[in-house]
Amino acid sequence: MLDALAESESESGDSGTNNAAAPAPVVDIGESLGAAFLNQSESRDGAILDVNIDVVAVLGTADLKVSQILQLGRGAVVELDRLIGEPVDLRAERQLIAKGEVVVVEDRLAIQLTEVIKN
Repeated sequence: MLDALAESESESGDSGTNNAAAPAPVVDIGESLGAAFLNQSESRDGAILDVNIDVVAVLGTADLKVSQILQLGRGAVVELDRLIGEPVDLRAERQLIAKGEVVVVEDRLAIQLTEVIKN
């Protein structure tokens, strides 16, 4: 049935276009927000700079099956994809922003940056 409809449209010269709106173009939000930020006045920049963002240090990752996760218990060891001494990733809202080494500062873990990623 669809083939017959397509044939009749091609014979009549109707390409199947209608008055429906075309799909919206894909916009890279990161670029748009960055461009908008650069065009703002200094007073508005301050408000953006005060927004809190979650920052996460990624020591490494592992691929596990659900069955393996369900078997995990106290004392289990999960091997990660990083070697000893490799830098850890520092991510802000899942975006890689820096790499660094794990250090201890007053009984707390911290990351000493060795590389800042510029996007």
